[in-house]
Formats: sequence, C-alpha cells, structure tokens
Amino acid sequence: MSTPATELEHPHPPAVGPIAEAVSAGRLPGRVWMYTNYHCNIACTYCLTESHPGAARRELDPAAMLDIAAQARDLGFTDLGVTGGEPFLQPFMPDLLAELAQQLPVVTLTNATLFSRRLLARVEVLAGLPVALQISLDRPDADTNDAMRAPRNFAKVTKAIPALVERGITVRIATTVESIDDVELDRLCALHRDLGVPDSEHIIRPIVHRGRAINNDLGVHATVPDLPAELTITADGAFYSPFGPTVHNGQLDTDLLLTRTTRPLATPARAQLGLIEDRLDGEDSTLNIR
Repeated sequence: MSTPATELEHPHPPAVGPIAEAVSAGRLPGRVWMYTNYHCNIACTYCLTESHPGAARRELDPAAMLDIAAQARDLGFTDLGVTGGEPFLQPFMPDLLAELAQQLPVVTLTNATLFSRRLLARVEVLAGLPVALQISLDRPDADTNDAMRAPRNFAKVTKAIPALVERGITVRIATTVESIDDVELDRLCALHRDLGVPDSEHIIRPIVHRGRAINNDLGVHATVPDLPAELTITADGAFYSPFGPTVHNGQLDTDLLLTRTTRPLATPARAQLGLIEDRLDGEDSTLNIR
C-alpha cells in the first residue's frame, strides 16, 4: 500500500473548502484508500490483514466505492487507492476500476496471480486510463520470493507483468522486505526492467509488524507518525492509514480507527485532518513506509 511513482493527470474542476485547502497546502495527503475485500487466494507471511481464501470478506460494494470516489473528488482529494485482500477476486473489478478512473486516478494493489487469458482480456479496458496496478515482487529468485508469499507466485507474477505492460496498462512493482543486499537488489531491478517496468515504477518498503507479521516475528514496529496518513475506508469504518485496518488472530485492529461513519466522507476526512494538525512538529517518519 503505497504512493504511485508517477501521478497520472486527471482534469476536474478545483474543489473548495477546508479539506481541499489542506490537500493543496500539503497538510493532508491527497489519496483516499478503499479496502474492497479482505479475502485472498494466497496467504503471505507478512500480510497486514491475515488474508487467505477463507478470510472474512468485509467487502465494499461497487456502488459504495463509486460514491466514496465521487465524494473524495468533490472534497478535493487528488487520487484513489484500492486494496484488499486481493481485489481481482471481485469479478466486477476491471469495470469498476475503469469507472473509478473517471473520478480520480487510481492505484490498485494486486498479487498478480489471477491474470488468466480471460482476466487479461477484461483488464484491457484499463489501457490508457489513469489506473496503475501495483504488483508485489519481493525477490529476484523464485525460491526466496515464494517462501514469503506462495508456491509458484514468482512464476505467475513474472508471466503477468509483461502481459499487462504489452496491453498498455501501467504497472509498478512493490518490494516488501526486511532487508535486501545490493547484489540481490541489482538483480531484482534488472528483472523488473526486463519485464517492462522502469526504475521510476519500483518502490522498496519495509515489512510492518502488524497482522500476520506479528506471529512470524517479522517487520518494523511502526508508530503513528511512521505511517502514511492517508484516509482509508473499509466496510468496518474509516481509518487513519492503509496500514490501520489490520487483522491479528482474526480480530480487526481498531487502534487507528477514526470513525465508524464512512459517509459522508467529510466526517472522517475532518477527523483525519484534525489528528494531522494536532501532530507535533518533527513527528515525521524515517521508516519509508508507503
């Protein structure tokens, strides 16, 4: 869950009001995240939400997501994030992303293991739209990558990425690791370049000690100032950060819950802005969590 390396332009009349002013001034991050679902076809060792095929779904329906997107645009937010779970388990996802992109640019997080020929054909609707698919690829070798993610993950991902790029879809790579040495990083960067993804679309971020990472003793212990303060909407409420609505031992974490109210979006947006403005100077992240 992170910021796109390249912001895609999307024209809309300028919004007015305190939220728009705070976003414009850089006091409030411009992205609104939506957790479309919590279930997933794999179960990564460091998953924030303990996602797996049988996880409670906690779904946002398409109508709700489109309404949130429209309200985000009207309030002055600049772009959207869609995450899960695995968003592409939702059969409506390709068409929904195309509709969301009519409101604001979108980055969507995916493990990229579901891109069959049929799904690849369906996502062609995203070509040329302000939609980026952020795909997880942690290591340049199948054995070390798959040990953290799932069997055959590496093979599926490295097959899906060039197929998406060939179809004109913006792809970025997210590498989530505890550490990576220079030699391995150079090999990983050479790999993503060969797959058609430039350096500008590759981010590296630490594992965060929340969700399943706790049970596997992985990740950095992040405090509130370390986390991106991007308003995040789920079926259970609005959270301070996309790293907020995590799950541990089957229970939703609520330490970063802003409000149970998600609409009107102005309600949690005002709560988010109030918390950010109360933050002391100097309380900035040094952990590169994004």
